[in-house]
Amino acid sequence: MYRLRLHSRNVLAYGKVLSAPQSTSTHQHKPASSSSAEAGVTKEKIVIPTRIERGPTDILMALSATVGFDPTAPHYKYHDDPYLIPTSNANKKTFALAQEAGRKAAHWIRQENAHLFQHKEADPPVQAYVPTMVYNEESKVETTDLQKLIDSVEVKDAILVYNLLKKSEIEVGDELKQQLLELVCFYNHEDTLPEQFIEERWFRQGTVGRERQRKTWKDFELAEELFHGLETKRPEHYCAMIRGMARFFQVEKAWALYQETIEKGIELDTNTFNSLLHIASFLKESYDKRWDLVCEVMTTMKQQQLRPNLGTLNGILQTVTTIGGYNHPRTYALKTLAEFKKIGIEPSLATWYYMLVIFCRERGPVSHVLHDIMNEIEGVEFTIQDPKDTFFFVTAMDVCRNHLHDKELAKRVNQLLHHGENYNLIGDSYKESIYYRHYFTLLATTEPLESFLETYHLLVPNVYTPEPSVMEDILRSVEMNTAIEHIPLLWSHMVQFDHTNRENLVNLLLHIMVTNEPSRDDPKHADLVQRFANIAWDMWNRMEERAAAPRATTSTGMPGPMLGDALLLCARAGDYEKATAVFTKLSKDQNSIVGEPRVDGLREFVNLCITNRTPSVAIQCLQYCSENGYPESVDIGRHIFNSFALDQSQVSKIRSLVGAEAVKPVSPKEDAAASE
Repeated sequence: MYRLRLHSRNVLAYGKVLSAPQSTSTHQHKPASSSSAEAGVTKEKIVIPTRIERGPTDILMALSATVGFDPTAPHYKYHDDPYLIPTSNANKKTFALAQEAGRKAAHWIRQENAHLFQHKEADPPVQAYVPTMVYNEESKVETTDLQKLIDSVEVKDAILVYNLLKKSEIEVGDELKQQLLELVCFYNHEDTLPEQFIEERWFRQGTVGRERQRKTWKDFELAEELFHGLETKRPEHYCAMIRGMARFFQVEKAWALYQETIEKGIELDTNTFNSLLHIASFLKESYDKRWDLVCEVMTTMKQQQLRPNLGTLNGILQTVTTIGGYNHPRTYALKTLAEFKKIGIEPSLATWYYMLVIFCRERGPVSHVLHDIMNEIEGVEFTIQDPKDTFFFVTAMDVCRNHLHDKELAKRVNQLLHHGENYNLIGDSYKESIYYRHYFTLLATTEPLESFLETYHLLVPNVYTPEPSVMEDILRSVEMNTAIEHIPLLWSHMVQFDHTNRENLVNLLLHIMVTNEPSRDDPKHADLVQRFANIAWDMWNRMEERAAAPRATTSTGMPGPMLGDALLLCARAGDYEKATAVFTKLSKDQNSIVGEPRVDGLREFVNLCITNRTPSVAIQCLQYCSENGYPESVDIGRHIFNSFALDQSQVSKIRSLVGAEAVKPVSPKEDAAASE
């Protein structure tokens, strides 16, 4: 909106400028008699505004700002079709990467069939649509080819072309060698993923960030060959090598080069010192020596009259996070932050991330430093200044949930995330998922259920799909509040999110439906009995289909206790066909089914058989109870005997199953007690 308002004002201003010559010519043709009348009119001074540099997407951003963000709408990358909009996390990733795979296939076809794409309709030509050059060992190359490859960040081709130039004895200038050295050091001799593949970066970055930090620097490759082949090594050569080795954790060689520069009196730049600060924890084992190393590096910077920057601050704090204990790291962090504020260096989100890591440790004392941080940065719109900036929001929400258990602070963090363009700093798909997992779990356990469900319906499923652990917390909150009217909706979401194969969730949902029988007097529970039966039937069918699948891990389907709960729910609803199908499964496969059903479901099924006047099925249920050793078998047999007009064979069957005591006539009160 801000950009749009600026644009409107510029249009008005330029309109005045364009209309100025016309008004001037009108004044010239007016008669002299009108000049005296206009003498008292003050002429408006035209001020031409300063030109504002516009980007190629500024108009689109202005239009987007007029619409705003709609969390209930699916992301634009998915097709606007209800049948093609994914809801589960796995499907979201599959759909997005499949779409990007199509773009990759198009790139591959263009590259493999370059002779078909020689037409140049655009003027000037769009380089992104032009097939790239293919180099091999027989290619004839020049230094201009190497320059183009360095500019376009094609690392492996640049290495190949350099070797071809060297083989052809073509001289490569020192400046070009320096650029190549910086390229291979920064990317470690590997091609990087093109920026246009946004989705792959979005889903891959989370796994890259979780990898264990280890040495990945390629020793004795082109970078070291270029460096050692230089006759005169200038400071920029040392800077490129030290920063590259530190970036890929070749810490011993990086430190050795640094010591060499000290001995030779070669001055380095600030960013090179920053890279050394980031690997201090790898160079020294003890905590005291790590801090001494930080002080040594900072002293050298002062001697070389280098001004620290934000990277220096974050490098020091990163080392402090690796120092154990509680008092020393906090003291070091606060002193460092105060010193850098004195010289006018403002912290970034990465700085505050390191402060949270230092102060809010898992087994340390409770710290409320996040309150102070939020008071400092609330309402501020941030831009990326450090790669670790993307770790702040997920860490802050983790602190709110696990360290402070403060829902109000969590809401403040969430509000900051959605302020301006701050959501760009959420990081990647993994961090986004962890962030909302902490947020939803905290709200589900601390907020009133109805208030939490407002947030749930706003963000689920298009912004966030709850993981099974979060769904379990939501179900427990529903159970605690006896809000069983939400069960059908939550089951439908579990189906959408592919949670139906989670036995713990299905078992918990069955337990809630069984222990919280809907009230017939409550309007909210009007049709819940039948809907619960439908849910139980759906659960059973899904588990049976999964057990019959070719690669099924189990062939028994539902365990016995869950089958008993499904039987109870179907019997409560009076659905005789479904209840009979569940009981038939129990009876037929009783030797392979794990566990036994609770007797409540069997009793309810017997009552349903009595209602439907099917004594033979009721006696089958009695036989199942007797064979599995239920103590209540005698009471169930007596209830069947007193509820039906049985023939002699059926009476004999009951007598053989539970004894003669069950076929003795009893009073109506005793029979009612047996049926409960």
